[in-house]
Amino acid sequence: MFLLAALLAAPTLSDQEQFPGVEALMTEKEFDAAGLDKLSTEERAALNDWLIRYTVGEAQVLAVTNEEVQQADQEQEIVSTLLLPFSGWSGDTRFRLENEQVWQQRRAGHYAHHGEDLRVRITKNFMGNYKMTLIGNNKAVQVFRVK
Repeated sequence: MFLLAALLAAPTLSDQEQFPGVEALMTEKEFDAAGLDKLSTEERAALNDWLIRYTVGEAQVLAVTNEEVQQADQEQEIVSTLLLPFSGWSGDTRFRLENEQVWQQRRAGHYAHHGEDLRVRITKNFMGNYKMTLIGNNKAVQVFRVK
């Protein structure tokens, strides 16, 4: 289900960019656990072609009609670490995470961070909005995913 969520949240590709492929959408551990490392280059290309077609068709329908997919979407939680420099947020702050995701502050608000704990938890509420919480002190800010 993480793969589905990643695909739905992925940025739109320009004409110059290509679909990143299942190799880039999964962690190395997920890729190996799924046995995809055993596929030939041609087999991975066929899987990526199918994944593109699935994403624009069935995945969008399942996201709003299938209880199992909706439950997985609600249970999705991202835990990562903010990259330096980080000193808090100030209205339109972008947050770069160790997992290579980039999130941006969604609402006005200010917070000056002075601690060393840069671990964060990102959760999605029932309205579909995301909140990033600093694990060390429970300070939170609403965010949306940029990358």
